[in-house]
Amino acid sequence: MAELVGNLLVAQSGGPTAVINASVAGVILEAGRHMNVVDEIYGGLNGIYGILNEDLIDLQEEQQSAIEGLKHTPASALGTCRYKINFDKNPEQAKKDMDRLFQVFEAHNIRYFFYAGGNDSQDTSNKINEEAKRRGWEMRVIGVPKTIDNDLPFTDHTPGFGSVVKYNATTVMEIALDVSSMATDAGSCCIIEVMGRAAGWIAAGTVLARREQLEAPHIILLPEIPFRQEAFIARVKEEVAKSRYCIVVVGEGLKDEKGEELGADKSKVDAFGHSVLSGAAETLKDIVEAQVGLKTRTVKLGYAQRAAAHHASEQDVTEAVACGEAAVRAAMEGKSGFMVTIKRTNQSPYEFQTGLHPLSEIANVENLIPRDWISEDGWLPNQKFIDYAQPLITGQLQIAEDNGLPKYVHLAKERVEKKLPAREA
Repeated sequence: MAELVGNLLVAQSGGPTAVINASVAGVILEAGRHMNVVDEIYGGLNGIYGILNEDLIDLQEEQQSAIEGLKHTPASALGTCRYKINFDKNPEQAKKDMDRLFQVFEAHNIRYFFYAGGNDSQDTSNKINEEAKRRGWEMRVIGVPKTIDNDLPFTDHTPGFGSVVKYNATTVMEIALDVSSMATDAGSCCIIEVMGRAAGWIAAGTVLARREQLEAPHIILLPEIPFRQEAFIARVKEEVAKSRYCIVVVGEGLKDEKGEELGADKSKVDAFGHSVLSGAAETLKDIVEAQVGLKTRTVKLGYAQRAAAHHASEQDVTEAVACGEAAVRAAMEGKSGFMVTIKRTNQSPYEFQTGLHPLSEIANVENLIPRDWISEDGWLPNQKFIDYAQPLITGQLQIAEDNGLPKYVHLAKERVEKKLPAREA
């Protein structure tokens, strides 16, 4: 196979995670081992949107300590976006976007492209790979998996999931200790809302907080299980009668028996046409207070759950770096049009290896929790889920501190000189 010589571009897309930068670090570090074919290593600012605007930075100008520091820095160091190239809904704009993208690729001799993201990002990677073949532009495109939602298919799990579960389960445990210590004869309820639109992996992960001495959360409401209001009220009453308090965890995409999302604001949509989810926990609070008469508080973990690098899983960081490295190795072997996957090769002790799966089979497919990983009554994940999730949260990172707080890195972002006219709107 003839060597492909040119420049390498890496970018990030979608919601950040505590370890998405670790994958970028993996890409950069592995690319540095192939400088016989990689001339320059570039980063695209704000994903595809920034690349369309020719906003590129020279990652070889960054300090080595900054690249290493990315492994333990949250958010998207390169910036992110939720921009979709949509040939179905807006074919004219999609064609213009593709023309512009390949003008940028050609102007900067981009021959290797790596996109770290979830479902929609892998769809974009697939479209770019197919377009490169159609145009005859020799280029290798590899998707790097990322999403706290853990809903990408054909991979055991995704980088970001282990860390969000570690943080959320810890937070639920701490909240449960607080609420239980204040429980009175009147009883109380606390409803904790976590992310997860269609899949309940994040909510399910909080089951790891349950201990012999602390059987909370008592109820975990998953988007995969239709919400039944009367059964829910009965269950809350049962838990309060037993423990004087009830901890409920709810995935933000919880649906009723008609398939309607409890917390959806249909008057608002995001860049991908999804209804904005604005309050499953608040809806449940109103139900509990009205139907059970309990003092009820809500906690929405929000951005904190995906940004908590200070309590990330060491295993998660290791796998995120490995996925970035594997993406580059695959491209150097001549592969294109694949996403890196994680394969569990042993359960105890836990071991993994990376693999590849065609992007065309991954794009826009959501992986839900298997029904037999959830208790028959639907209130909690069962032992199968626990065995699956437990190894992913292991390991405590030793993060450098600055005056008592985590020392996170910021890239210098040395801009690459633009070669094209400004993008037309």
